[in-house]
Order: sequence, then structure tokens, then C-alpha cells
Amino acid sequence: MIIRQAHVSDIPQIQRVRNAVTENTLSDPALVPDKDVEDYILNRGRGWVCTLGGNVVGFAIVSLTDFNVWALFVQPGYDKKGIGKLLHDEMIDWYFSQTSSNLWLGTAPNTRAENFYRKAGWRETGVHGKGEIKFEMTANAWKMRGE
Repeated sequence: MIIRQAHVSDIPQIQRVRNAVTENTLSDPALVPDKDVEDYILNRGRGWVCTLGGNVVGFAIVSLTDFNVWALFVQPGYDKKGIGKLLHDEMIDWYFSQTSSNLWLGTAPNTRAENFYRKAGWRETGVHGKGEIKFEMTANAWKMRGE
């Protein structure tokens, strides 16, 4: 298992993973075109992928311009193997190495993602979008986790 920075050449596999998930699914895959993924990993922030045997099985993308986690997904069948946590921690470490601005994300309620973020120390701060839970992480909370 390799965690590394995402490249533009990874976008087709990133999209494959994104469209394979069974929670927080896209109502229309065209809502997240390749050019948006490219913009996020090259201009707005950074992305990471987890590869096994050369195939992307998970990815994470964070935006420095929007101060949010844009995506964190693991391909079905590769969940519960620690991939999401590895990607999450790499992404959050990098984010707070770049800025001390609070970071936020939205996820659907009553999902494994909601439980994942709560366990990772994210604090619920309200509602976002179409009924998603809005979570926030501060630099200090990230630094102090596990102490």
C-alpha cells in the first residue's frame, strides 16, 4: 500500500473510486468533472491517493482556498483497512503545515463517514448544503489529538 501525492494522470482512477462508493454518492457524476479535480489538486490545494498494485483504491483532496476537505473516499471492498485514516491524517497534517485556518467539511448524517470524522476529532458545527453535517477541525485540536 502506497500513499502519495495525486497527479493529473490519477484522475481517471480517482473518478472511478468516487463513482463506486455507496455512501455520499453523486446524483450525477457530471457534477464533478475531471477539470474540477485537476483544479483542486493543482491550484486550490493538494490531493493524495492510496495505491495497491498500481491501482488507486482511495483518495483525499483538501482545498487551501476554500478551507475545506473536498473529498475523502475509499473504494468499496478496500474499506476497514485503515486506508481512509492514512489518507485523512496525511491530508490534515499537510493542511495545517500550510495554514492555521480552521478546516471544515460536510458529510451526510447517519453514515460511516459521520462516525469516521467524529472518531478523528472533528467537531460538529451545524448544517451544510442539503442537510449535511458540517464539521470543523482547528489546528490546535489536530495538534492536541491523542494527548
